Amino acid sequence: MKELICIVCPKGCHLKVDDNLNVTGNGCNRGITYAKDELTNPTRMVTSTVKVNGGKLSRVPVVTSKPVPKNKIMDVMEEINKVQVNAPIYIKDIIISNVLGLGVDIVATRSVL
Repeated sequence: MKELICIVCPKGCHLKVDDNLNVTGNGCNRGITYAKDELTNPTRMVTSTVKVNGGKLSRVPVVTSKPVPKNKIMDVMEEINKVQVNAPIYIKDIIISNVLGLGVDIVATRSVL
């Protein structure tokens, strides 16, 4: 039996999942989906910064366009750390398209002029 705390909403339901992926303790169906996904294919959003040349700020914050498999986070970070961009950068600009072939973009979360 695995025990998890659901992070989908602020309630933080205490979930229990048996070996057959039967979930109890959830306050809504989203908790069931979260628990099953967390145990079979955990994913996370990745946030970081990228170096900016010629901008008012030296770095631009970035985020993945959707969650990436947890075991690929460090590989995604290596790709992000290789990149430098030139100002101007605008919010929602794609900094890296389809990083590592995962179907996930690295996107600017603020403008840097």
